[in-house]
Amino acid sequence: MLYFDHNATTPLCDEAREAMIPWIGALFGNPSSIHAAGRQARAVIDDARDRMASLLGAKPHEIIFTSGGTESCNLALAGLVRRHRSSGKNHLVTIVTEHHAVLHTMRSLAKNEGCELTEIPVDSDGLIDLHAFEKALRAETLLVSAMFANNETGVVQPIAQLASLCRNRGVFVHTDAVQAYGKVPCFPNELGIDALSLAAHKFYGPLGGGLLWLRSGVSIEAIQHGGYHENERRPGTENVASIAGMAAAAERAGKAVKEGGELMRQESLRDRLWQGISKIDSTALWNGKGSMLIANTLNVSFPKCDGETLLMALDLEGVAASSGSACMVGSIQASHVLVAMGLTEETARATVRFSLGRHTTEGEVDATLAALGRVLNRQVRV
Repeated sequence: MLYFDHNATTPLCDEAREAMIPWIGALFGNPSSIHAAGRQARAVIDDARDRMASLLGAKPHEIIFTSGGTESCNLALAGLVRRHRSSGKNHLVTIVTEHHAVLHTMRSLAKNEGCELTEIPVDSDGLIDLHAFEKALRAETLLVSAMFANNETGVVQPIAQLASLCRNRGVFVHTDAVQAYGKVPCFPNELGIDALSLAAHKFYGPLGGGLLWLRSGVSIEAIQHGGYHENERRPGTENVASIAGMAAAAERAGKAVKEGGELMRQESLRDRLWQGISKIDSTALWNGKGSMLIANTLNVSFPKCDGETLLMALDLEGVAASSGSACMVGSIQASHVLVAMGLTEETARATVRFSLGRHTTEGEVDATLAALGRVLNRQVRV
């Protein structure tokens, strides 16, 4: 398989697997139990919390372990709104190209919990309209959520600049950094934000592991009810294996960002892939090309192609890629991200997201180009 879908999920790295093996085998203590087996499990979680805090330039008590990015985003947004709406503020701001974990949560808060929502547009390269963003902020604005790196296009938003505009207004800022960690520096204090969400399986950690970083002094209301875990912010017995695996994977991913060489390699391969695609199909469009992008992501529209047929044909050729948008009942829906960037629904549906990883080779890029050439020469045009 030629795997070009790393933004969907990544293979588990050796470091994460080794950290997890004891906790899916011989070791099984409940970290809330006071006996030796429980204390051993608690020690693993405490160690992982310390390590994740260090990697983020944060404090251990600011780390809340969750089941992944979606829960982390929901906890941040709903938790902040429910705790602080008594202040009289009820206005929320987000970007129209957000992941649905944020966009749908914000819309639900607006529909069901008395909030007002402003969705900020983006330009043709997927960047937020800063003038519209600043204009949207007002006295009753409570919370802003802006995605660090877009999962479909790889476009990086100016989070520090957005946070700076919010700071003196007393507006909370959350960023969905699920696609950013391991690809760009992620230090929430440097960004000036209040909350940040991560998911382990995006940086070679396990599915089922995630975290929410919450700035010291910022309180939230738990969105689930049960025990007193995670300092009463997220009830439920912790997933020891996933937490251990996440910390191990995060250390390797953080090192890659610091050293830079692997990201430069992926960027070079991404550019090689684009150069090949543009030779095969001169009408192909690189979406987001004019913005700052994470190194591994290439989002390409193939005008006059049938997107569903294109993806299925690539799969039959052994190429695992994505439309970059939701698949429902077997039909590819037009990406809300690409439509917001000005593409027609027809062109948005005819889009493939290629996302590379640390195991991607030059030979795999060339083999994918060969497969794509064969596919485009067959009946995928409309």
